Amino acid sequence: MGVNNEVKDFEVEVLQRSHSVPVLVDFWAPWCGPCRALGPVLERLTAQAGGRWVLVKVNTDMHPDLAARYHVASIPTVKLFRQGRVVDEFVGAMPEAYIRQWLDTALPSPHDQAVARAENLIAEGQYQQARQLLEPVVAAEPSNDQARLLLARCQLVVQPEAIEETLRPIAPSSAWAEQAEALRLLGRLAVEAAQPDRLPAGPVRDRFVAGAQALRCGDFAAALEAFIEVLGRQRDYYAGMPKQACKAIFQLLGIRHPIAERYHRAFASALHP
Repeated sequence: MGVNNEVKDFEVEVLQRSHSVPVLVDFWAPWCGPCRALGPVLERLTAQAGGRWVLVKVNTDMHPDLAARYHVASIPTVKLFRQGRVVDEFVGAMPEAYIRQWLDTALPSPHDQAVARAENLIAEGQYQQARQLLEPVVAAEPSNDQARLLLARCQLVVQPEAIEETLRPIAPSSAWAEQAEALRLLGRLAVEAAQPDRLPAGPVRDRFVAGAQALRCGDFAAALEAFIEVLGRQRDYYAGMPKQACKAIFQLLGIRHPIAERYHRAFASALHP
């Protein structure tokens, strides 16, 4: 089993190689039944991966020094190496579905550079260019929640009616779930900005519409300024939507974002005059 993957030079095959490609290391032994069950699963997944990672097997009977060095207390233990160090691991003969999900989470995305470039473009206000980068990423990697969220950020400006569909696959358990929920609300407001007559009448409607229109321009500072003014003048306007809109912007940007820091005190003052 796995003789072609058995380690010969750990320094070269794992530590050095992990600087160019992730290396999955299977600590096993021939007498271990769960190891013999897990091995073919790892080999099959590696063969299907198209070079996204490589598999190296370490027989702990032959390499007890490596097992001790990496604190392998029981086998099978699988550790993922990147940049010369362990970045994630699991223990036991886990089901294939679990391993696939674990790999999706633990491995770097082949689209990381495109996502990082899109994030920079969004920060520069280049939403259309960022959208062009992100749409192929989401199509190729539907489970990439970060890319979905960034695409929805672009859509807030260029196509807010598409936000709900873009964010639908993001599960409540996702690390991006709270920001996704914030974007859903802001997307609905951006759509409503095009139909102001459908909003509740009143002396603050124009300012509320101005805030919603600012969202469509990606101008969160102007949006916060308008929503906070509405909040201070008529807190219960549109069933308290000014408050919810401010909270959504803070959630999306992060409380330490310069815009959030600039307006958070005014928001608190409007809430508690």
